[in-house]
Amino acid sequence: MRKRFTLQEYKEGVLSGDRTKLSQAITLAESSLESDLALASDLVQEVLPFTGNSIRIGITGVPGVGKSTFIEAFGQLLVEQGKSVAVLAVDPSSQKSKGSILGDKTRMEKLAGDKRAFIRPSPTGTTLGGVTSKTREAMLLCEAAGFDVILIETVGVGQSETAVKSMVDFFLLLMLAGAGDELQGIKKGIMEMADGLVIHKADGENQINAKKAKSAYQNALHLFPIGQNNWSTPVMTASSLTKEGLSDIWEMIQKYNLQMQASGFWTSNRAAQRLKWLDENLQFLLGKFFMEHQQVQEILGQNRKLVENGELSPLSLARDLIDTFFNPK
Repeated sequence: MRKRFTLQEYKEGVLSGDRTKLSQAITLAESSLESDLALASDLVQEVLPFTGNSIRIGITGVPGVGKSTFIEAFGQLLVEQGKSVAVLAVDPSSQKSKGSILGDKTRMEKLAGDKRAFIRPSPTGTTLGGVTSKTREAMLLCEAAGFDVILIETVGVGQSETAVKSMVDFFLLLMLAGAGDELQGIKKGIMEMADGLVIHKADGENQINAKKAKSAYQNALHLFPIGQNNWSTPVMTASSLTKEGLSDIWEMIQKYNLQMQASGFWTSNRAAQRLKWLDENLQFLLGKFFMEHQQVQEILGQNRKLVENGELSPLSLARDLIDTFFNPK
């Protein structure tokens, strides 16, 4: 059985950059045990003064776009420039084991072997939006450990692929060229949220298609209104195979960083994200306490079969359960 550390031991380990303690601290935050949740909450509060100094980058893309390949190549570029990089890779969950299916660490062997990088795969569980319910906590723990850049790789692109936008500074969208009608390959909403759009795998014979796709997306993005941050989303091409375009992407992110800090958007965006985190925790804790309520469990157990058989309306039972929770007998 793994040793349970004290709050002080976890804190000292995280702040000193101890990778083992950092990994165990993230595991603690992801636990569903009440004792672990309480300790993780205290730990995040303790390290909070040491967070906020990293650049947080969310990376998403269509299936097959090569997110892990891109992150490994991009991460290697950053560490070569003297940056320390933490990768929070969110994988689809196994319905049997509840663990990660893809195992991003095995797909980023070179970066995983670099002492200046830290890769943490985590299962999505039942969380929508391409991230886990504890990605924010993991991100703050990595910041407290001293990483300069936090890369958050999402599961993929879908209609719910929006949660990562509310926890990062820069949202990077990876796209493919030559896969049919490019503008039909992704939802408009995710494009509106992107701070940068990259046509990936722009190498070999695909370079011509990549240039055409770049032009198509540039034309499409011109139709979108400028966001609150007053930033026009650039469209770039890149190849993780040849490393072409990777340094340009980092320059783009740094330019964005400077512009947002100068305008004050960086500070206001971080503040809004903290309030969003509060709302999410309130919903999580209310849901948890509700489902653990003894009378709620009893009534739910007695009536679940009626709902299943179509004899009782789910809405009616839900209202009764809410009433029981707030007005227990």
